[in-house]
Amino acid sequence: MNEFSYPRRVRLLTGGDFKQVFNRASLKISDQHLLILACPNDLGHSRVGFVFSKKNIRLAVNRNRVRRIIRESFRLEQQQLPNVDIVILARKGLGDMENKQVHKLIKRSWSRLINKAKPKSQSK
Repeated sequence: MNEFSYPRRVRLLTGGDFKQVFNRASLKISDQHLLILACPNDLGHSRVGFVFSKKNIRLAVNRNRVRRIIRESFRLEQQQLPNVDIVILARKGLGDMENKQVHKLIKRSWSRLINKAKPKSQSK
């Protein structure tokens, strides 16, 4: 059960953590409603952080709902993800999506991230 937990060590917590991802993002997964930026880390596990502005998701209820869905998906997919720091940025319309659509979107985004990260790790 511990391998599926969501402890502090798998979260981007400080402004410096986020800034590092923004400055060194080598992996970008872009979608109409979502942008994922990622950069490799040496921690042996992936970490995730969120940037959901009021401009893009108006209501706090929707920001929190989408964040919970993505956090849960990250927790379950964590074993398959490469060792990267991930920042997820919301775009307009993400908060208006149904839960099922958000699940499908983030599942597809995780797959794309895994596939994009594979050639980079194999070329070393």
